[in-house]
Amino acid sequence: MTTPALRATPELVAIAWLKTVVGDIVATTLPKPGADGLSWEATGFVTLITAGGTPNAYVPLRDPVMGVDCWAANSQSQKPPWNRAACLAEAIQAACYDHPAMPKTVTLPTANARLHAFERFLHAGIQLQIRVTRPGRIGSYTSFLIRARRAPLRTERCLTTSGRPVACSAP
Repeated sequence: MTTPALRATPELVAIAWLKTVVGDIVATTLPKPGADGLSWEATGFVTLITAGGTPNAYVPLRDPVMGVDCWAANSQSQKPPWNRAACLAEAIQAACYDHPAMPKTVTLPTANARLHAFERFLHAGIQLQIRVTRPGRIGSYTSFLIRARRAPLRTERCLTTSGRPVACSAP
């Protein structure tokens, strides 16, 4: 049984944010050329990697440093299209300094997880509740309603200090 990563890794968050800046031309690796050549030749392409950073020793908070490479190609000429790659880099740098637009909500890719080992024990109608709390703090509440022949229905809520699930307010 394989379990997909359900955490917002620095790469997933950076890719989702960069897609709001330069469009759907971002990944951790360059796409392979197809039969029609480079699919990203007209637009350029952006790759990224986690280059370092310092995790916080006291709270589960990371401060990653991301490395970004901007690529451009021209199959019709020997001259590299430096300006196309430079324009991508400038757009990314300008977005980093766009403080009124931060913080930004980004949509991360979802992973559908099938837990085959538990399917025979959890019948339709069962509701699993997970509560993460700390005294005097707002907690986290996740419930899974098991459904017949469909993925479980997941509900995310915040927990009040009294332990009651409520809708989370936007940051």
